[in-house]
Amino acid sequence: MEITSLQITVFGILILASYLVGNISPAILIGKLHNQDIRKTGSGNAGTTNVLRTFGKKAAAITMIVDILKGVIPVLLARYIAAEFLSIYFANQLALWAGVFVICGHVWPVFFGFKGGKGVATTFGVLITAVPLLGLCELAIMVVTVAITRMVSLGAVLGALAFPLLVSKFAPMYLPQALCLALIVLYKHNENIGRIVRGEENKISFKK
Repeated sequence: MEITSLQITVFGILILASYLVGNISPAILIGKLHNQDIRKTGSGNAGTTNVLRTFGKKAAAITMIVDILKGVIPVLLARYIAAEFLSIYFANQLALWAGVFVICGHVWPVFFGFKGGKGVATTFGVLITAVPLLGLCELAIMVVTVAITRMVSLGAVLGALAFPLLVSKFAPMYLPQALCLALIVLYKHNENIGRIVRGEENKISFKK
């Protein structure tokens, strides 16, 4: 299939737009409403767990919903727009690449000094939209892990390790994107991994 300049342009625009959408950080914006920088509070992560510990359940719920939607919407739009210019196969490929760049925007947001969150909720939004069954498998891995250990970070790490393995078995055409997503999540959790190994990782409470 010959790739035209229009298709390359569409690809570039979708990737850039996805990255910019990823820059929208509800955790940082909620922190600003409270005159705080969430990245300098608690664990220092601009994500749902730190918002929960710092600002409570309502703020955490808003953060999680927005971060998940950040993964869902660009993937849907990329798939729809790309389908107009490419085959369905390439549209699905591009949709997952859009997801990768949304997460890059979330983790390294240009509008917030390239210091964002760890991308867990946004990654789930990408997966449940792009590869729903595998996304549900990832969710199950994380939920079970967190329920047993009360460590959100361990759930994220195990999910990241499992995803490329699941993709290689059931959807190998998406392995490059899967590896990128896994590496980003693992890289952002490198400090958590160290604390988990040392038995020092923070645990969440399920008490009211």
